[in-house]
Amino acid sequence: MVIIDGPVTPVQQRNLERRWKVKIVDRTGLILEIFGERAQTKEGALQVELAHLSYQRTRLVRSWTHLERQRGSLSFIGGPGESQLEIDRRLIDDRITKIKRQLESVVRTRELHRSKRKKVPYPIVALVGYTNAGKSTLFNRLTKSDVFAKDLLFATLDPTMRKIDLPGGQTVILSDTVGFISDLPTELVAAFRATLEEVLEADLIVHVRDITHTDTEAQKKDVLDVLSRLGVDIDDDGHYLEVSNKIDLLEDEDKQVLLNSLDRQEDAIGLSAVTGEGEDAFVALVEQMLTARQAILSIELPATDGETLSWIYRHGTVLDRTDTEEAVNLEIKLSDENRGRLEKKLNRAL
Repeated sequence: MVIIDGPVTPVQQRNLERRWKVKIVDRTGLILEIFGERAQTKEGALQVELAHLSYQRTRLVRSWTHLERQRGSLSFIGGPGESQLEIDRRLIDDRITKIKRQLESVVRTRELHRSKRKKVPYPIVALVGYTNAGKSTLFNRLTKSDVFAKDLLFATLDPTMRKIDLPGGQTVILSDTVGFISDLPTELVAAFRATLEEVLEADLIVHVRDITHTDTEAQKKDVLDVLSRLGVDIDDDGHYLEVSNKIDLLEDEDKQVLLNSLDRQEDAIGLSAVTGEGEDAFVALVEQMLTARQAILSIELPATDGETLSWIYRHGTVLDRTDTEEAVNLEIKLSDENRGRLEKKLNRAL
């Protein structure tokens, strides 16, 4: 087998295979093979198969003799019939249509879940980044989960979401997403759009970088390019946070230089998803960015109204609390949406 790090046209592939008498795999084909091994859920497998079929359809050139055989016409007049090439292409098209229908059902289910989350609106924090940057390791540490996390390309293909509680008491949903790669094939961006829609819906995008990688700057550019192709505006103030991961692998002097430079930035921080160094500062910064645009409200509740108090802790950030025998006085931050819900609960304007 010969693997070529770049796109190879169907004709080029045919000619090279004839000349070298070996199988040729180009960059897209290799990425698809890896994706095929990593897909864990039915949705992931369908998305990979759709991308694979779209890619394979372009490979149906007349490179093999069986593709030139004719199938007899059923017409009484007779005729050229249907070539094996046409049969293969039709079968692929039929399968693509079927998969797209199944994926539409998945998208509808995901939209249903999304609309349910909006009724109990927790902010969504999406982890994005280059493949193998440590997103799933960070996800597992923050959520106390055991999502598949290995030193592998594309270890995560299926989106995973978990609830976590921030220090101020507010609940947020953390989303782990598929890793990006340079020159990501168009077929894959299209196939995984349903998965990556969680990124479009996110209140905060956390870009996890492997700061120890020799090509970390190029990887950052590739991730930003994919986000741009998805329609994500990272210049939207307070919507994007950059995390320099794997600082535990840096020499002490290099680590200190990095952390000093990050201290001067409002939307960047360093941490180690393995050791937990910088985790508390990261969570605090996430909370600060999510609540930056929220209004600060002062509210008094009867000491007996535990239900409303519990609701406030789940959906807002409690900045200050004073308890007396009759009442609980709170200073809180709430989104406009949750402020409206609380006003409805209390039956009064805030």
